[in-house]
Amino acid sequence: MWLSFVGLFLMFVSSITALLGRQKLSGFFRFLVLAFSFICLLVAGIIMLVVVLPGSRADL
Repeated sequence: MWLSFVGLFLMFVSSITALLGRQKLSGFFRFLVLAFSFICLLVAGIIMLVVVLPGSRADL
């Protein structure tokens, strides 16, 4: 469960940094912030795959 919270937090950080990078920054610092945003989004996607793909572990 905590892993999914980390994934959600990384998605939030990715969206905020992407907005900041596109609207407020320019040059190399813009590229650096957008690259960080993309890496956060990739890690969040991998975390979500790890959480969602195994399915339910409850014994019914």
